[in-house]
Amino acid sequence: MELYIVDEREGVTQAPEVEESWQLMLEQLALACLEEVGHPLEETEISLVLTNDEKIRRLNAEYRNIDQPTDVLSFAMEEEGDDEADFDFDDPTAGKVLGDIIISVETAERQAQEYGHSLEREMGFLFVHGMLHLLGYDHCDEEQTSRMRAQEEKILKSQGLQREWT
Repeated sequence: MELYIVDEREGVTQAPEVEESWQLMLEQLALACLEEVGHPLEETEISLVLTNDEKIRRLNAEYRNIDQPTDVLSFAMEEEGDDEADFDFDDPTAGKVLGDIIISVETAERQAQEYGHSLEREMGFLFVHGMLHLLGYDHCDEEQTSRMRAQEEKILKSQGLQREWT
């Protein structure tokens, strides 16, 4: 499993040990998500883009017709349109690119403060939420939402990131 992280935030620098810590946490969460749903780990690729509210607002407007910032967006490779490549996930020689997750760190920081928990917990939640979307989960109705929330909490708890206010 490969997780590629790109930080698009301008003027933000982190110490190498902080970057390594975040990379390790997110890789462990990605593995936990894949294992939980029984997705093969070999050759699976995910990209994560860390951005700000303005950039995620533009993406949200372009792809969802909602002209406001959001916390996380997911773009699954499985959801190909007419002009996109059709990836054969049953072909063991084909790359298993799940897709892209985009997180607004600005929104994550606000939400962590608002919910009274750590930025680590909030970023973990947003990443797991995005991963589950890439793996086919959704929250269009009450039953789907309940199922997705249960998976999110199970995965986060397995990594020591359970809710701090239960």
